[in-house]
Amino acid sequence: MPTPHRTTVRRQFLALLAALLPLLAALLVAAPAAGARTEAADAVPAATLTEVTDFGANPSNLRMYVYVPENVAAKPAVLVAVHWCTGSGPDMYNGTEYATLADRYGFVVLYPSVTRSSKCFDVSSPQALRRDGGSDPVGIRSMVDWATRTYDADTGRVFVTGISSGAMMTNVLLGDYPDVFAAGAAFAGVAFGCFATTDGSEWNSACAQGTVTRTARQWGDTARAAYPGYTGPRPRMQLWHGTEDDVLRHPNFGEMIKQWTNVQGIGQTPAATDSPQPGWTRTRYGGTGDRAPVEAISLQGVGHNLYGHGMAARVLTFFGLDGGGPTPQPQPGACKVGVTTNAWNTGLTASVILTNTSSTSVNGWSLGFTLPTGQTITNGWGATYAPSSGAVTATNASYNSALAPGASVSIGYRAHHTGNSAAPGGFTLDGTVCTAG
Repeated sequence: MPTPHRTTVRRQFLALLAALLPLLAALLVAAPAAGARTEAADAVPAATLTEVTDFGANPSNLRMYVYVPENVAAKPAVLVAVHWCTGSGPDMYNGTEYATLADRYGFVVLYPSVTRSSKCFDVSSPQALRRDGGSDPVGIRSMVDWATRTYDADTGRVFVTGISSGAMMTNVLLGDYPDVFAAGAAFAGVAFGCFATTDGSEWNSACAQGTVTRTARQWGDTARAAYPGYTGPRPRMQLWHGTEDDVLRHPNFGEMIKQWTNVQGIGQTPAATDSPQPGWTRTRYGGTGDRAPVEAISLQGVGHNLYGHGMAARVLTFFGLDGGGPTPQPQPGACKVGVTTNAWNTGLTASVILTNTSSTSVNGWSLGFTLPTGQTITNGWGATYAPSSGAVTATNASYNSALAPGASVSIGYRAHHTGNSAAPGGFTLDGTVCTAG
């Protein structure tokens, strides 16, 4: 028989439980399911450019516009599209195809918009060139954080692209926030830090004219200084520039290539060179596929206003947002190549030694490499060479097709040159990047 004390305790426990049950039930009903849309998401109509306010820290009073497709994906990617000087977020929305492509692929697009009188992004102040230092990059980071919270977005698939001032901001964001952005695409920009000023001016004439030149290491150190101590992966970069750009001159294109190849820890010799359209020269660094660590497209005879219809689709391919997942880039180490050249007047010979450094045999091989500009192969030995210039593939002969682990093969060619007698570079064996040695 229960004692009076136990009876009292039991009654008290049952009374407490009776009081708690309605509260627990209410909490369970109110709690959102994992991955559910938030109230902020419900406040943004689908397939309509919508301004969002109160999105977080915003020291330079940027405005934020968002486009969410009706078929937004589960854990969608986020793309930040940054406008040019004198432009706006709505101008970027109307002047590019990213919203239409979002309808097809289900990602969210953010359009930052400048409110200062110049309508240019701050890519020059000390605050902008330091992680969480203030100014525009902080506001854009807040927009990204709002989007990833609101739509349960994939934080590993956040990208940025921009035109002119927006391209310069793309460079800045990849330097300030390498842990936020997976990749960027810059149309007519300059390297991170090139536009730096200390007098409050937004414009740096020396940089704009293409007279600010540094070594790859110096440019890399400039970008790394934005986030000291960061040792994680670095964003990939796609660069676009017109050879006749009279606003941000074409030498800036080469300086950006120096910077981002150094940041990625890869060489400045292209792994692949091609011409996807007449007048375009595309070089890829650190890999030969669509998602190489650095991809650079130079447009012959094109000025500053280089962006055109169809380019956004190429950006999505580089980002991996066009329906296909990212493809692993070949890593160095499966092969080693040594080159010796002997040049005279307008000719040269090159001797190439290819070594299989993998643990498996190679039966039939293709060695890809890039000839320097102005060189044309006239004949060769040990392999068949095609084409005769640019991105060349040397295919094995019948007698040297097998390479055991550790084995080497010697091949070579004779070439005509127009003044540049440098050795070729960017060697790949069956698509795998080779080390030099």
